[in-house]
Amino acid sequence: MKYGLIGEHLPHSFSKEIHESFAPYTYELCELTPEEVGPFMEKADFSAINVTIPYKERVMPYLADIHEAARRIGAVNTVVWREGRLVGYNTDFFGLSALVRRIGISLADRKVLILGTGGTAHTARAVAEAEGAREILTASRRPGEGQISYHDALLYHTDAEVIFNTTPCGMYPYPDGNDRISGCPVDLSHFPSLVGVVDAVYNPLRTNLVSEARERGIPAEGGLYMLVAQAVVASRIFLGEEIEGIVADPATEALTDRVFLKIATDKENLVLTGMPASGKSTVGRMLAEELGRPFIDIDAEIVARAGCEIGEIFRRDGETAFRDLETAVIAEIANETKGAVIATGGGAILRPQNVRALKRSGQLFFLDRPLPLLVPTADRPLSSNAADIRRRYIERYPLYLKTADVTVSNDTTPEEAIRLIRKEFFHEYSRH
Repeated sequence: MKYGLIGEHLPHSFSKEIHESFAPYTYELCELTPEEVGPFMEKADFSAINVTIPYKERVMPYLADIHEAARRIGAVNTVVWREGRLVGYNTDFFGLSALVRRIGISLADRKVLILGTGGTAHTARAVAEAEGAREILTASRRPGEGQISYHDALLYHTDAEVIFNTTPCGMYPYPDGNDRISGCPVDLSHFPSLVGVVDAVYNPLRTNLVSEARERGIPAEGGLYMLVAQAVVASRIFLGEEIEGIVADPATEALTDRVFLKIATDKENLVLTGMPASGKSTVGRMLAEELGRPFIDIDAEIVARAGCEIGEIFRRDGETAFRDLETAVIAEIANETKGAVIATGGGAILRPQNVRALKRSGQLFFLDRPLPLLVPTADRPLSSNAADIRRRYIERYPLYLKTADVTVSNDTTPEEAIRLIRKEFFHEYSRH
């Protein structure tokens, strides 16, 4: 490996795509066990590498020199050969600072709560200090010197104004958690003074923490912009530039914005919601073909897994059983799918957990087709006649509006609906 990334678990990583989208080298992903890190660093058979969790501190004893900022932070995420010596840098500082600016929050004179104690937590503290935070606290599941417990955070520090999540909570492949980690590190309802949430997790694009913050009207974003920003700086260090001259260069920010827009839109799913007969499948297939993306029809997936038509599921097992199966299918597809067009069933938005799953890495487009244009068909169990479809329309219309990121009129042609979707989708990330 000449250039690449080392870490313990890397199936979630976007770093290879990011680097190879702009840099003139091949970038490899190298998973190492804790026992393999030492021999890897001693052999040092590479030109330059990035380092991710949990090795940002572990690699430091193997370095001949550590850049002052990285030494002060206590974590290294970039290692390069310089004149026959291994030199360590921390480009996460610049990435995290860029993410804070993108979210549009000020840390000056704020009370900041950092969740987690690893290398990224050290970086978050350095950023908060540099930005003039009034008070900085670090919460840990196993608190030690200079750290508080999550219990104490909820008892005594609910006046925190900015939260940084540097834990793996909410990270792929366990967005809702497993037996080791939670799907959301804290309940934001305990923090009424919050003005911003910064989450270092970038896969999925929006964790439960970010979604909860946004639902409360709190500015929040995941870590993809941070990842791209630090990668741009790291790449230039890889190729021989000195860090001091890079970070103040306007070209760095311009390249970061361009790469972020490409990666973010490539990874984002376009999710179509709406009434039965609103055109989700037709528009979805045409849109996917036009964009060169995979197309997934949730109802078709349910039929394939059940081995029978949806009407049969309703007759045999009832609506609750169907909704349970629908939720399971949505959770799996939303977790594993990036960069697709997804058509949902008409009732998918009835369960909040479905909406949250779909929004983790997707934008929801409500295809708003007027009631007179919705044609009932016998194969739709809850909208097989005009009276039923009218009843579903009245019940669900407010929920479609509430859950949609964008409402798109579909009262003319599929081509026009597609034009409107593309216009809104590709402007979403450039609005910051």
